[in-house]
Amino acid sequence: MIARFMVILLVGGTVLAGFGAWYLTVYAYYDRLPAQDSVALTPLGAAAVQDQPVSAFQGIDSDSSPIRYRACFTLEADPAQFTPYPEAAPLIAPNWFDCFDARAIGAALEDGRAQAVLGQAHIRYGIDRVVAVYPDGRAFAWHQINRCGEAHFDGDPVPPGCPPPPERLAERPAER
Repeated sequence: MIARFMVILLVGGTVLAGFGAWYLTVYAYYDRLPAQDSVALTPLGAAAVQDQPVSAFQGIDSDSSPIRYRACFTLEADPAQFTPYPEAAPLIAPNWFDCFDARAIGAALEDGRAQAVLGQAHIRYGIDRVVAVYPDGRAFAWHQINRCGEAHFDGDPVPPGCPPPPERLAERPAER
């Protein structure tokens, strides 16, 4: 009888822990963003971003990670006037945020049905906001680690042309 109780306790605890981990990963840390009537995009040949009008904005973000941002909207400007982003790789969104399909966006970028442009470089150090725009104006945005961030987050020196990285936290003194 005790063995059966222990097995039920272990299996039940495992199921609860698994459910908790799944829930925290998929739902708990995301917040829906309020509707917005503009997004920042980087024009060709410019370093500063400019707000561009949008409609039907839906977005999610999280304070737990700088790359959890996702947004869907309709862009009212021609994407050809913005800085191209050649290495765009959309990141998977939670399945409940159903306007954002990273696989479909990635396929559209690969075969030329959509164009990736730079929303804002270094929205946080090493993180760019990327926007994929379809000819009909549908647009999808996400945060992506750039080459400066890849090197910095791996602990390597940043490549030439990168802004200086932020100061790292001071190391803890050795225990005595």
